[in-house]
Amino acid sequence: MAAQLDGVFEAELQKKITESKVLVVGAGGIGCEILKNLVLTGFTDIEIIDLDTIDVSNLNRQFLFHKEHVGKSKANVARESALAFNPNAKIKAYHDSITTNNYGVNFFQQFSIVLNALDNRAARSHVNRLCLTADVPLIESGTAGYNGQVELIKRGLTSCYECVPQPAQKSYPGCTIRNTPSEPIHCIVWAKHLFNQLFGESNEDEDVSPDTADPEAGADVGSAALEKEANEKGNVDRVNTRTWAKQCEYDPEKIFNKLFYDDINYLLSMSNLWKNRTPPKPAKWDAVQEGDGEEGSIVEDSVTRDQKVLSLAQTAKVFGESIKALKEAVGKLPEGDHLVWDKDDKDGMDFVAACANIRAQIFGIPRKSRFEIKSMAGNIIPAIATTNAITAGIVVMRAFRVLQQEYEACKTVYVRLRVNGRNQFIVPETLIIPPKPKCYVCAAKPEVVLKVDTKKLTVREFRDDILIKALNMVSPDVLLDGTGTIVISSEEDEKDCNNDKTLEELKIVNGCILKADDFLQNYELSITVLHKEAGREEAPFEIVADPDSLKPKEEEEKKEAGKQPAAAPVDDAQPSTSKGLNGSSSNGKQSTTVNEVEDDDDDMCIIEDDEDEKPSTSKAAADAVTTPGKSVEKRKHAPEDDEPANKKAKVSSSHPMDDDDDDLVILD
Repeated sequence: MAAQLDGVFEAELQKKITESKVLVVGAGGIGCEILKNLVLTGFTDIEIIDLDTIDVSNLNRQFLFHKEHVGKSKANVARESALAFNPNAKIKAYHDSITTNNYGVNFFQQFSIVLNALDNRAARSHVNRLCLTADVPLIESGTAGYNGQVELIKRGLTSCYECVPQPAQKSYPGCTIRNTPSEPIHCIVWAKHLFNQLFGESNEDEDVSPDTADPEAGADVGSAALEKEANEKGNVDRVNTRTWAKQCEYDPEKIFNKLFYDDINYLLSMSNLWKNRTPPKPAKWDAVQEGDGEEGSIVEDSVTRDQKVLSLAQTAKVFGESIKALKEAVGKLPEGDHLVWDKDDKDGMDFVAACANIRAQIFGIPRKSRFEIKSMAGNIIPAIATTNAITAGIVVMRAFRVLQQEYEACKTVYVRLRVNGRNQFIVPETLIIPPKPKCYVCAAKPEVVLKVDTKKLTVREFRDDILIKALNMVSPDVLLDGTGTIVISSEEDEKDCNNDKTLEELKIVNGCILKADDFLQNYELSITVLHKEAGREEAPFEIVADPDSLKPKEEEEKKEAGKQPAAAPVDDAQPSTSKGLNGSSSNGKQSTTVNEVEDDDDDMCIIEDDEDEKPSTSKAAADAVTTPGKSVEKRKHAPEDDEPANKKAKVSSSHPMDDDDDDLVILD
């Protein structure tokens, strides 16, 4: 080990390496490389945490894992493999989520440095906040294909992970998805919604197949509804699509005919839709089966099949097989439970790929291979092992600088596929980017403005969509400032009676100020509520991180005209979380309990936009930040023993963040 050999490092650095204690968060592509580098360098006191288990798809780049390790804990196997390099190292592994209440500020304060190798925003934001509060240097890293990034986050010196807002995921209008798709991605999103409608956590706003007793539906569906006898109230009893599918025992032929014949005829009955568009062509199961023959056989080799665009007959076979497999999977679940779509689950991926391609054929849209659909379904690009290795190497070299407190030398570094004008493919920033004064996380007094319709937004939606998903809290408590009224409590069942009430019903109206507090993150946030009635095409809420951006232009001009030369910033204004390190808030108030946030891993990267994204090397960032609303999802309060509390709460594409990849980071 290098640090055990005199002369390899300077004596001071050699001593710091052997005496330091390091936390590695994430044991995926980058995490494995970092751990290997740490052990070979001579770090002997290391702890590593990861919630995930090893999948076959991990083996092509996570080289501490082998075939016999599939299904085992990543953290535990990474520890065992790393000890083979240096049996004298002391490595402690946690098969757990970093966002549980076991890993608070006191846990982080024991480390000299924290190295992040995570995949998702929620966990990254959580570690960011705890490191800021604990005043422990954090080295954030990630890769996206051939691009990589390494940056230092140090309280009061550099910008934090949340200083620059992350771009929102691209979303698609519901009417386009349901009625008038024109691109393969529209069919893929439709297929993912259909999976949830039939097998997953259904959201009525995302249901894509009308129920089977809709009198207005076209073809046999509508006529069958009209022939039914009315109930006591004179109405036709309607059966939702999932219930109907269960009643017909998930028969592939019946489901196929409903989705691709009855539902398409229903769309054709809306004649106005097709005045300037090519109308879809309904498909029936029997007609598709007639195409069976040589082209109807499915290639057994999964790799070859994934790269091939299957015929319609072959696709129908995949559709039927996946329906049967998913039916069995649902049957094994406890009553009331549901499946969660995962692009690495064969049956779920087969179902989405088959449904997307059949729908594409019906609408005259080019069909795609399973591999292409998998990439598009998760908005993902492959992870590259070489990029992971380069990035991890830079992480450990930056750790040397941090241990020597040479922070000015720790400028953000970008890895690029092609060299720049200075013949560099590893490109450093020209300067340290300082904290953003109006950051809603690391400012001395974090605050945001929330523009929302207080007459419609419920407390549940406020908690789940805004505080947890948009603002990355884990288990928030909320008080109405001035009255002391508890709006949301992290104590289970304490304030659940408020969940279905609107903000207005709790006297939260235009101009009110809410105090949100997350005990686990030692994070407090002041939220000023502005009432705004959202238009039909507008997001249900908007978050503005810089309240000054809302002031009238004239007022700003007057302010600028009378402004004296600015004084130097006060260093003693503590950035981040506005709480003491002992876990208590500035006013002594404390709250308890937390719920976990899923800490996932995959071999792909989330792409937030259709455009090529490049890390920004600009020092300035926009002061005003807007965050679009997201669909409402239920939040579980009672986590299972080895599962994060909101394990099944997947972020919708209208924000997923939500697919996952521990080797990747979203690059702005």
